[in-house]
Amino acid sequence: MPPSTTTFVATTTILLLLTTTASTATRRPFNKIYAFGDSYTDTGNTASNSGPNAFTYVSNPPYGTTFFHHPTNRYSDGRLVIDFVAESLSLPYLPPYHNPKADTSYGVNYAVAGSTAIPYSFFVKNNLTLDIQRQSLQTQLAWFNKDLEGQKCKSAKLTPNECKAVFDNALIWVGEIGANDYAYTVGSNVESKTIQQLSIRSVNGFLEALLDKGAKYMVVEGLPTTGCLTLSMSLASESDRDDMGCVGSLNKQSYDHNTILQTKIRDLRQKYPETVIIYADYWNAYRSIIKNAPKLGFKELYNVCCGSSGAPYNFDVLATCGSQSASSCSNPSQYINWDGVHLTEAMYKVVADSFLKGGFTHPPLGSLFSSKQYSG
Repeated sequence: MPPSTTTFVATTTILLLLTTTASTATRRPFNKIYAFGDSYTDTGNTASNSGPNAFTYVSNPPYGTTFFHHPTNRYSDGRLVIDFVAESLSLPYLPPYHNPKADTSYGVNYAVAGSTAIPYSFFVKNNLTLDIQRQSLQTQLAWFNKDLEGQKCKSAKLTPNECKAVFDNALIWVGEIGANDYAYTVGSNVESKTIQQLSIRSVNGFLEALLDKGAKYMVVEGLPTTGCLTLSMSLASESDRDDMGCVGSLNKQSYDHNTILQTKIRDLRQKYPETVIIYADYWNAYRSIIKNAPKLGFKELYNVCCGSSGAPYNFDVLATCGSQSASSCSNPSQYINWDGVHLTEAMYKVVADSFLKGGFTHPPLGSLFSSKQYSG
């Protein structure tokens, strides 16, 4: 999707400023990050007993084994995309909102594993509440608003100076959100088109609420290729495959979702011309990695590293990672899938590089970082 004229002009100007200086580490383009999303972004808000159904052992080894060397309630063997983003900005890893003792001067992570874009009340209305995370994107917004009130920022119109202080040097990172909405309604009478409309409407409303508060710099991730996740592969018919070898119907569902989401982002750029809203193309980044897996060091595209050996794809929903019946591989860097739904640190690293250094953000994320470094 091409950026708006205003964004294009701004991006062209940004590109003229690209230079490397010795002061990059000391003059950060952003001094804090506020992150939102689901388990792909959650750095510890979800306790074991409230996480996604069948993935309730995130507080147990071998979660966290690769980098932190102990579980951190991240759904991976190590760091997530948001962790690599923080590293690239020379910032500390974002503390989860639920850690009351954390230093929040460099930002906060509000993402919650299992979170939906659509409010929980929708699932209650449709009798789909079994094992569903109650905390949605609206919950995360409420937490953020509470923190903003503590900084005397009510809205950009009512408290302009206070909100300017909050947002001028803050990066808003909206991790992928909406995949759980589709997953929770599988097998129900709720049509995927309904989920598409409601979830995108919810995300759009969330983004607009942040922009009205005074957010100036925002990155919004699209959905990944959900048909390439091991859980999807294990449940779908082998006849339902695309050119990536993944579940074609689910990948199309995510692709269609992202297409509409990008249209909404384009509209927001036009409505808020003074802001920079970057779309992070998770779907095509994931596809590129699948297509170039051997060059990137990945030998296992669909099998899980941590799961039940002997089961198809090493995955058994009754013996998931962290449980007594599960085991983990010795070389997670060669795997894309960590536990059946979540990815390995190695995969998150390549995805992060695709956003930070590659061509999978529109407009380029690297140019925003460079431009912001010189402007403040």
